[in-house]
Formats: sequence, structure tokens, C-alpha cells
Amino acid sequence: MPTVAETFLRRPHGVLEYVADAVRVIAALSVVVVGVGWGVVEIAVLMLALLGTLVPRMLGLRATFDLMVGVAALGAAWSSVFELYTRIAGYDTVVHFVLNGLLAAVFVVLAHRAGWIVSPGRGDGRGGAGRSARVGSVLLTVAFGLAAGTLWEMGEWAGHTLVDSAIFVGYDDTIGDLAAGGLGSLLAGLALPFLVGGDVRGRAARASSSGAGAGAGADGHGGDAVGHGRPRVHHR
Repeated sequence: MPTVAETFLRRPHGVLEYVADAVRVIAALSVVVVGVGWGVVEIAVLMLALLGTLVPRMLGLRATFDLMVGVAALGAAWSSVFELYTRIAGYDTVVHFVLNGLLAAVFVVLAHRAGWIVSPGRGDGRGGAGRSARVGSVLLTVAFGLAAGTLWEMGEWAGHTLVDSAIFVGYDDTIGDLAAGGLGSLLAGLALPFLVGGDVRGRAARASSSGAGAGAGADGHGGDAVGHGRPRVHHR
């Protein structure tokens, strides 16, 4: 299994991975741009967005998932810079729904890689065990999403109180954002089998097992490949 460094430094594979890398480059350039034309708050927001684009590559997530996270994080950051959340009614809720859900799914993958939970969203067992695993993955995603949404709202309050009073906060806004983030996390939890399928580590594991199977068949030790696993009987 490749290490985090090997996964991060690997060459892109396919068009979507090249596009996701382009989003990362744009995010890095965006930090420079806001450093020249805006202030400290905007720099911090874009740096968080840059981190959000880098983590999926470190984890070797599926290219579609990687691209979705990168575009959502970068779009949310620039929306903050241009104050679209206060200019467009309901836009803040949409961003919370999308980004909160995607980040919750990323957190679930991180927890799995750290060994805290079983494989997310795959339901390796059948019957009741498989359903329990899938339901558990969905609930974990929602829990991560609500926790992330709470931290998000606390960050907004801190920014409003300590940095810039122009940052909009309010009871209705907070409850609405948490509800939207929770719903987005629920949807992400249901979509986990798709989101985590076909990632870099999964491809590496399949390639390794295929190579091992081919090697076993070639040297005559693969029971299924040679003689259908039946013992040979020598007649004298």
C-alpha cells in the first residue's frame, strides 16, 4: 500500500485527476492574489481552501470526489471574499449543504485510514451485518458533518466578534446552516460507496492482489488456476 507521500506525489491518472490538480494550482495562486489585493481574513480563508484541495490528493481519493471537494472549497472561499453569502439570498445554505457534506465524507475516510472505524460505506458483510455497516457509515458521516458544521459556525462567530463585525451571524442563520450541513452529510453518507470507490489505494490493492494471483497461477501453487484445486493422483 502506498504511503501518504507517495500518494500525494504520484503522477495524475486520467483527465479528472489533471483537472483536480489544476484546481489545486488555482487555489495556491489564489492565496497569492488575495495577499496582494485583500487582507488577513481573506488570506486565511483561501489558505483553508488550499488545504481542502490538498487533503483529497494526500488520501488518494477517487478523482470525481477529489474534484468535487476542490471546486466546492475554492468556490466557497472566493464567495466569502466577494461577499456573495450576504448578497445572494439562500446562497449560504447551498454552500453549507454541499461543502459540509463533502467534508464530512472526507473526515470519514480519514477516520478509516487512522483505524478508528471499519471500511466506510462498503458493507463487506451480507445480510444484517452488511446493512448495519452501511447504516453505521451513514450515521458517522452525519455525525462528522454536524460536528464540522458546529465548528464552522463557531468560527463565524469568532470572526464576527474578534475580527470583522461585517461577518454575518444570527440564530436563524446558524440553525439553518447546521440543518443544511446535516442534510448534505446525510446525502454524502448515502453516496459513500460511490465516493470512496476507485480511489488510488483501492486500485493499488486490486493490482497487488491481481499480481499475486497471477504469480500463484504461474508457479503452479494456485489451486483454482491449475487442476481446479483437485489433488493429482499418480497411478502406478
